[in-house]
Amino acid sequence: MRTKEQVELSFTRMWHPSTNGTIAPVNIDKRFLMLRGSSGFYSYAIYKRLKGWPGFQLFNNRMVFKPNPDKFHYMIISGNRQREMPLQQDRERGHKLAYEEAVLLPNGEVDDKYQYSMDAKDIRVHGWISTDSTVGFWQILPSSESRSFGPLKQFLTSHTGPISINTFHSTHYVGENFGMNFKDGEAWKKIFGPFFVYVNSVPGKGDRQMLWRDANRQFMNEVKSWPYKFPASKDFARSNKRGSISGRLIVKDRYVSRAGIAAKGAYVGLAKPGRAGSWQTECKGYQFWTVANEGGNFSIKNVLIGNYNLYAWIPGFIGDFKYHAAIRITAGSAKQIGNLVYKAPRNGPTLWEIGIPDRSAAEFYIPNPNPKYINKLYVKHDRFRQYGLWERYAELHRKRDLVYEVWANNYRKDWYFAQNTRKKGNKYEGSTWQIQFKLEGVVKKATYKLRVAVAAAHGAELQVRVNSRSARRPLFSSGSVGRENAIARHGIHGVYKLFNVDVPGKVLRKGNNTIYLSQPRKLDAFTGIMYDYLRFEGPDPNS
Repeated sequence: MRTKEQVELSFTRMWHPSTNGTIAPVNIDKRFLMLRGSSGFYSYAIYKRLKGWPGFQLFNNRMVFKPNPDKFHYMIISGNRQREMPLQQDRERGHKLAYEEAVLLPNGEVDDKYQYSMDAKDIRVHGWISTDSTVGFWQILPSSESRSFGPLKQFLTSHTGPISINTFHSTHYVGENFGMNFKDGEAWKKIFGPFFVYVNSVPGKGDRQMLWRDANRQFMNEVKSWPYKFPASKDFARSNKRGSISGRLIVKDRYVSRAGIAAKGAYVGLAKPGRAGSWQTECKGYQFWTVANEGGNFSIKNVLIGNYNLYAWIPGFIGDFKYHAAIRITAGSAKQIGNLVYKAPRNGPTLWEIGIPDRSAAEFYIPNPNPKYINKLYVKHDRFRQYGLWERYAELHRKRDLVYEVWANNYRKDWYFAQNTRKKGNKYEGSTWQIQFKLEGVVKKATYKLRVAVAAAHGAELQVRVNSRSARRPLFSSGSVGRENAIARHGIHGVYKLFNVDVPGKVLRKGNNTIYLSQPRKLDAFTGIMYDYLRFEGPDPNS
């Protein structure tokens, strides 16, 4: 397309059976678009598979830009995550660490692209500023609808190179078993983007923060313009081809309040139909999310035509909500769904709890890194992004594994953020943590409940035993769980899981009790579990 106001270019790569497996069986139409008077350009891509084509698996889908390395050295991905970055030649002169992305630089700092990952919900603007602080190069994504795995999925942003990435799909922090798996004959189409590559400048000496503030203002302008009216492709739906849905979410937990609780801050979204929580691993369709206000009210706008389920999770409460009925969005529809009720998992009163149910392990104890492996950006905040913390557990617990006394300990200081392996000689071994607690009395014929919310896991297994560490069979085993690699990639969460363990009253005793949490698998240094929240409930007094 070419007019006085707009130019749009299309670069296509078409699949044909004659390619004999040399390229993926999907047609790609990549677009670049410029508007008159706009300081930058837009880009989007249309991926399409026809019925009858062979199957394949798509692990990563991203647009990568490499600004001039002689001119761009200062990176900003958020207000408190910005710094002068090392040069590529610094990495080349450095020493590779436990995996190739992590390098110990000649100046003694660690550089690793995963230290600059962000949750999808937080990726607004990121980019680079020139060495004289007069020019900024930014990526702006006004909508995350085409990104995989929902608002908590962590994606790469910008990192040493200089590299600027806009990632729409990747298996990082979820596991390769959740790539886009296409069966033989499966048809599919999806638009990724558009997003805006924005370039700004200030005269004279320059001001980094002025460029950053301007880029954030531009982000707000792009959000107000969404969905865009100008893409030439008919596959991109304008506002008249979209709908909306609104309602109110209420939480019921009789041990928190007898009345319904407004789901303040709840993440509410539409995604492809599935089970509760399946949005975390859904990647072929589109997702639309919002955050409920103080009254639990929510409104999701600009939703593409299609069939969805409505999902939610609420900070402060465990588990996942899914509305029982399917949602059909049509062009111009404005659905009012009314009051929805989430009955939070609950068996009886809380006898003790550890952590905060927020799908993250960030509230737990995060140690200082080994002084040899420092990234100066994360000395005062986001300390979990420091390299090598998996080694610190064994250094801090040399003689025995973690023992947590409910009546005396504080989870912020005494509960380590990750139950990972420890190295012994040239091998790794698992670990068994203890939770010690007291009961004033026990109802022997009743069932107690242990809730274990997991923020991330990698090649791990959770075994639960009660008052018998040597019991041959655990009371509960998760089996092999998780391939997120969040420990290695400095992520404080991955794919959320909730385990509900029945504890027969007959295995408990009046006075002192111990729950043993074992992680016996020992594949490598990164095998382990990050807990989100643990709660032990007494029996229902009415049962």
